[in-house]
Amino acid sequence: MRVVAFIVTVAVLIGATAVAAEEPPIALKPGPGLDQVEGNCAACHSLDYIPMNSPFLNAAGWNAEVTKMIKAFHAPISDADARVIVDYLASNYGI
Repeated sequence: MRVVAFIVTVAVLIGATAVAAEEPPIALKPGPGLDQVEGNCAACHSLDYIPMNSPFLNAAGWNAEVTKMIKAFHAPISDADARVIVDYLASNYGI
């Protein structure tokens, strides 16, 4: 029974990966800091979260999100990159 459950789990994961691979990559707005956002944020999660959250976050909200990623999730983002990322997000995706 465990073998069947394992095979089903693997099949589902492979199928989900195939579907996700067909999604077009997100294109963020060009601007200063985009390289730091793509290099740091996309290392751990989809960049889709940025435009999805933009209707809700101002500069303070983006600062809190970046701080959370560093402190709670241990994202290896330097202080200099964090400032640039927050500035980019607030300028291009803030309310």
